[in-house]
Amino acid sequence: MITTSGALGILIPPSIVMVMYAVATNTSVGQLFIAGVIPGIVLATLLGLTTWYRAWKNNYPRLPRADFLTVLRTFKDSMWGLLLIIIVIGGIYTGLFTPTEAAAMSAVYAFVVSVFVYKDMSLKQVPKVLLDSASMSAMLLYIITNAVLFSFLMTSENIPQAMAQWMIDQNLSVFLFLLGCNILLLIAGNVMEPSSITLIMAPILFPIAMKLGIDPVHFGIMMVVNMEVGMCHPPVGLNLYVASGITHMGITELTVAVWPWLLTMLGFLVLVTYWPALSLWLPRTLGMM
Repeated sequence: MITTSGALGILIPPSIVMVMYAVATNTSVGQLFIAGVIPGIVLATLLGLTTWYRAWKNNYPRLPRADFLTVLRTFKDSMWGLLLIIIVIGGIYTGLFTPTEAAAMSAVYAFVVSVFVYKDMSLKQVPKVLLDSASMSAMLLYIITNAVLFSFLMTSENIPQAMAQWMIDQNLSVFLFLLGCNILLLIAGNVMEPSSITLIMAPILFPIAMKLGIDPVHFGIMMVVNMEVGMCHPPVGLNLYVASGITHMGITELTVAVWPWLLTMLGFLVLVTYWPALSLWLPRTLGMM
């Protein structure tokens, strides 16, 4: 359950993968963030229903119901963490700072809360955390640099445009194109991590999607959901490896256990692919599109 629900982080804003897609396709980050809200809530609900059904079917034991004071106290303790979302999303949409500045603000806020409020991290650990962050940033920047070069090469050689024209000449329908994209992205999820897939695949598939009249925000949300599924299935499912390391369970054992939730996510992928309104209703209602 934790393995699959952990993937929701890249669909419910703020999302690094959405930022990567925006960089690769010049799509609005704000529109993508808002477009991910409704699909994120729907997927969280579907995963919750799957969990409830499994618990009911197998008669899992229940914890005693928490009283109102316990709920209130827990909510109060979590407020510092929840404020991070408000700061990032609120700051972007009120115009206080850009998405890049929001990332810096959230890093500073997380540091203060972790060290001085929750005290999960001591000051002695800060240098190691900074070094780990620098290493991760260097890896991502290396991926981004190569993806940009790859995109430039593809564009200069008119490869995406030629592919788009070929598909249009073949009278390829939107239905078949989206189906092919899903299959391609799911296969890529077997061997690559989300940021790499987005930065490499988006510049190739995006021009074709635009030629076929597919909304760029809807296409971006569909790609993000594909990345979510890729994080939960082998052999390079990042969430599987994290869960395996924490629980000391084998990847094969976890893969078998995760199937009910994974099937739910695949069903949701079909829904979000062929029902654009699920992604586009909220940004259109807020007048962002």
